[in-house]
Amino acid sequence: MGTTQQEQPAVALDLGLEVGELTAALVDIPSVSGAELPLADAVERELRALPRLRVDRHGNNLVARTGFGLPERVVLAGHLDTVPIADNLPSRVQDGRLYGCGSTDMKSGVAVQLKIAAELGAADGPTPAREVTFVFYDCEEVEAERNGLGHLVREHPDWLAADFAILLEGTDAQIEGGCKGTLRATVRTRGQRAHSARDWLGVNAIHLAAPILTRLAQYQAREADVEGLIYRECLNAVGITGGVAGNVIPDECVVTVNYRFAPDRSEQEAAAHVVEVFEGFDVQITDSAPGAAPGLSLPAAAAFAALVGGTPAAKQGWTDVARFAGSGVPAVNYGPGDATLAHTRQEYVELERITRTLATLRRWLDLG
Repeated sequence: MGTTQQEQPAVALDLGLEVGELTAALVDIPSVSGAELPLADAVERELRALPRLRVDRHGNNLVARTGFGLPERVVLAGHLDTVPIADNLPSRVQDGRLYGCGSTDMKSGVAVQLKIAAELGAADGPTPAREVTFVFYDCEEVEAERNGLGHLVREHPDWLAADFAILLEGTDAQIEGGCKGTLRATVRTRGQRAHSARDWLGVNAIHLAAPILTRLAQYQAREADVEGLIYRECLNAVGITGGVAGNVIPDECVVTVNYRFAPDRSEQEAAAHVVEVFEGFDVQITDSAPGAAPGLSLPAAAAFAALVGGTPAAKQGWTDVARFAGSGVPAVNYGPGDATLAHTRQEYVELERITRTLATLRRWLDLG
């Protein structure tokens, strides 16, 4: 993966900061999808300074691995990018919360990764109970074909070989199993152009889209029980385009829909369902990614869930646990952020959740 980003001044990170302070430092380095280079460079510099880690880079994706000769290997993974900034930088702390773009999704998780990497990679660091691979990747918040973890899966699968993976997406420091799949499609209507003063000579494509919106408004979301966790499906319009000029009857209208489907459906089954819902219309699937079943009965996942405690829930969104699962690596979502705050102007993370997540992972790795 190349980059078209212009040269920018180097930014610095200090992995010796307390984990909440490190989160703030990460948040204050803008890294909107496609512009992760300064942050990726800063992370790489810190990782390469740690003598007990092997570091590899592909584009703006970094993989650092321990090599103690232990029989089990786990992955701690997180994405470096954020959605577009919404007047929510620089970061600020108020009432035990760290506010800022990416604070919950998911630079607090990245800060936890970096603190553990700094501890294990130091020359005088401890030996963990398991080998650890740290994965930092780009372009998670955009279309699937740009996803950095997907690039690593396709081009460097050996870097990701492991027995278990933890994706530090926001779960409020609780286990969330699996994830829903996601699919985007366009539903198109075609009419006939005419002057708007003589509309009887044309066919208004925007008006023809009314039944599409009616079907969406009346759609009954399916709930699916998958291995004891309940996933609720969602089908929504997320965009609509049409119109030529203020005095022209439009001859085309396109409604973009997003279908979030339970992991008991394949991508092909999800696509067939969307085509069925919009029978009679021109439907084109433009992007999709599969879901992942919880897999919490697998030994590594069960052991981690037992340590975390509480009752695991279904991940009601899409995450890259699906990519790990598709590569044969069981994975769970566990991180300090709150998914309900992701992508919002008021995005924040509870500082206590960050320290709790770090403490739990240190205990699981037997770091004291």
